[in-house]
Amino acid sequence: MERAEETPRAPSTAPSARVSIWESVRACGVWGKEVDKAELRRQVVMPLYARRAVAAAVKAKDEAVGVAAAEAERGEDGEGEVEAEVAVTPVVVFVNSRSGGRHGPELKVRLHELISEEQVFDLSVVKPSDFINYGLGCLEKLAEQGDNCAKTIRKKLRIMVAGGDGTVGWVLGCLTDLYRLKREPVPPTGIIPLGTGNDLARSFGWGGSFPFGWRSAVKRYLSKAAMAPTCRLDSWQAVVMMPDGEIKELPYALKKTEPADCLELCQENGTELPEKASCYKGVFYNYLSIGMDAQVAYGFHHLRDEKPYLAQGPVANKLIYAGYSCTQGWFCTPCTASPQLSVRSLVVLNLYNYGSGRHPWGDLKPDYLEKRGFVEAHSDDGLLEIFGLKEGWHASFVMAELIKAKHIAQAAAIKFEMRGGQWNRAYVQMDGEPWKQPLLQEQSTIIEINKVPYPSLMINGEQ
Repeated sequence: MERAEETPRAPSTAPSARVSIWESVRACGVWGKEVDKAELRRQVVMPLYARRAVAAAVKAKDEAVGVAAAEAERGEDGEGEVEAEVAVTPVVVFVNSRSGGRHGPELKVRLHELISEEQVFDLSVVKPSDFINYGLGCLEKLAEQGDNCAKTIRKKLRIMVAGGDGTVGWVLGCLTDLYRLKREPVPPTGIIPLGTGNDLARSFGWGGSFPFGWRSAVKRYLSKAAMAPTCRLDSWQAVVMMPDGEIKELPYALKKTEPADCLELCQENGTELPEKASCYKGVFYNYLSIGMDAQVAYGFHHLRDEKPYLAQGPVANKLIYAGYSCTQGWFCTPCTASPQLSVRSLVVLNLYNYGSGRHPWGDLKPDYLEKRGFVEAHSDDGLLEIFGLKEGWHASFVMAELIKAKHIAQAAAIKFEMRGGQWNRAYVQMDGEPWKQPLLQEQSTIIEINKVPYPSLMINGEQ
């Protein structure tokens, strides 16, 4: 299977983890201080009237309010036209203040100091969709009225997301609506890693953890957001079709949809949709998995929700996660106990990084690739890598990169069919958001995965 070439190219996979570690180290010391605050503001800050207009539109959820605020703020001195050349590349930052332990709120304050309060949005207050609908909508309205400054801002705008993989996926998913609504260009996205795994941040050169010297490092993140080149990231839609019923505790990554919305997909793929069916759709950027690892993630999320005081940051989260894994029997129930069971977890992977920077697919040699009919994996090649993890010991050796995972296939589209029996449920997760999937013995539950027709645009932090 040959891979279609696209430009601009995603960063090469193998060096990305090493680069991310180096970036984390660089940010801990004096390197972040090389960015002058005044120069940074010249690079990324919008004119006053424009940023206040965007903030007003988002707060009121009405683009007309933003337009009125711009007219009132700008006055008659033509401030917007004078400052149109000031912001080299305007940058808006979304902050998940609940990520990164205590760092989320502190980071938000630091960003207010460095750029402006109006260009920083707390995701616990403002949804990304609100900014896209009303903030960008306000700039588009001003541009339609002949405001060249607003037109330039809308065209050159970039977005930074301070959060984990789930937060980044949330923002990327909202941005894809711009393609559907024909409101291009779509702003490219960079990452300030605040999560536990940060595999998206690692894959695009933004580092694997929030640096110790973060106050000076933030200036470097913002400067790089303005100046670095962009690249593409494949996104994948997962459709869950199940007999009449519902998924309880539905994760944010998955949305219930009408069966009629899934009918066209079923007809294209030859899937029979039950007369009474429940359908769900979601988009993932890193991975989808079924099995024991998703069960562990499900238990970890519940434990963290029940006892939030235990999860005070990425290190504490990883310790809790590891401890919970040992209590779930993954290490005590080998696959040989069930002869028909060859793996206890199936993983569909889009990125090179998985599980906090591990590389379970591995760096495969050309001879092996040719023998298996594989191609070198990239995050924008239109292909997913499918591998399996056996019992917990096998998974541990894979994550320690002592051995490779059980390679199964590469695919441009995937269909899983599941039925109950001894088990009346399966555990599934997408980009770290798990759920408990009900199963029936008499009827199949289908999960179909297909590539979204338009890519996500990422800022390449490696450069």
